[in-house]
Amino acid sequence: MKFSSDMIKTISISIVTIVFFISLTTSYAQENSTQGINKLNIVTSVAPITNIVQNIGGEKINLIGLVPEGVNSHTFDLVPSDAIKINNADLIIIDGLNLETEVEKIANNAIAKNSKIHLLKLGDNTVDKADWIFDFSFPKEKGDPNPHLWLNVYYAIKFANLTRDKLIEIDPFNSNNYIENSKKYTELLKQLDNGIKKSIMTIPPENRKLLTYHDSWAYFAPRYGMIVIGVIQPSDFGEPSAKDVADLIDQVRAEKVPAIFASEVFPTNIIDQIAKEGNITVVETLSDDDLPGKSGDNNHSYVGMMIENMKNMILPLGGNIEELKNINPKNILIK
Repeated sequence: MKFSSDMIKTISISIVTIVFFISLTTSYAQENSTQGINKLNIVTSVAPITNIVQNIGGEKINLIGLVPEGVNSHTFDLVPSDAIKINNADLIIIDGLNLETEVEKIANNAIAKNSKIHLLKLGDNTVDKADWIFDFSFPKEKGDPNPHLWLNVYYAIKFANLTRDKLIEIDPFNSNNYIENSKKYTELLKQLDNGIKKSIMTIPPENRKLLTYHDSWAYFAPRYGMIVIGVIQPSDFGEPSAKDVADLIDQVRAEKVPAIFASEVFPTNIIDQIAKEGNITVVETLSDDDLPGKSGDNNHSYVGMMIENMKNMILPLGGNIEELKNINPKNILIK
């Protein structure tokens, strides 16, 4: 059988077209296969944020938290290896609101050299400047607002949603995983938020006052019907003076609060002095960024931290936590 020149030309074009589409399909399959294997490298700051990100990213991400638990995040200094981790990250997720200035500086320098690196500041995308809170430990004249948004569970839900959206943006191949994890996790956080509201309401109204060492609860208090009446830690995060302690003892007596609340960085000698002279219960276990238990424990999570905090806060103030007892603090089943 003889082929005319037109037939040969047609066959040649068809072969080229088939080869092109095979090549395109192979390339697309290889790209998607690579996306499915290579996990995003994500660096975070404090433990609660790290845990929130873990619940959204699940097994699709490699996650590194920079700030060790139990360490004061305001005075924590990065080491050279931390800078390497930041420079090797695909995504850096921090609270913002001037909390992690050193991390942010290194991240911005890394982004200037590599535009594929992303920085997500959760706090800055959760509240407007008009909603920033300045208070005892974070006075307005210093310019840095109170950064502890995550202790308000409503804001933690926003943190989770912002994380989900950013992960989908830079890793659309795994978007279904991020969406599914987000649905499960935000449902858990909504249960926690509602449980805290109901539990706070069991405290006698005259006792719904917080006098703490570190000023972590500025965004928590208005959400749940509490009032922060004072703190003892100076705005430079040093130890309080003898006069500061004496003023606190006077305030304790005047306010007639049944308990005041320490933290993981509260100096022991001050606890002893206040308990003795103020004749008051000092609760030493309130935490703003230290997760309870050990890695792998059911309660070693942001939800676990909040439930533990509520137990340590609400019971000494005369309330109960029955509404929180059926909430499982364990991290969600992660794909």
